[in-house]
Amino acid sequence: MESRFLLLSDVAAELNVSDSQVYHMVRSGELPAIKIGGRGQWRVERARLEEYIQQKYAETAAWVRANPLTEREPE
Repeated sequence: MESRFLLLSDVAAELNVSDSQVYHMVRSGELPAIKIGGRGQWRVERARLEEYIQQKYAETAAWVRANPLTEREPE
């Protein structure tokens, strides 16, 4: 059974980015997370990560539609 919550390092591995990038995403509010325990360790709910990924797919699709690839002029 998969755990409900992920460490920031697990999220970084899943997204193939650095731990510091994930920390920035969490601290900026871009990626929803919770802070737990006496030492305030961050956790990201697996469902929120999947929602975040779907949101990024939608944003990317919108960007691609707004910025179509054009053919290069022959040299």
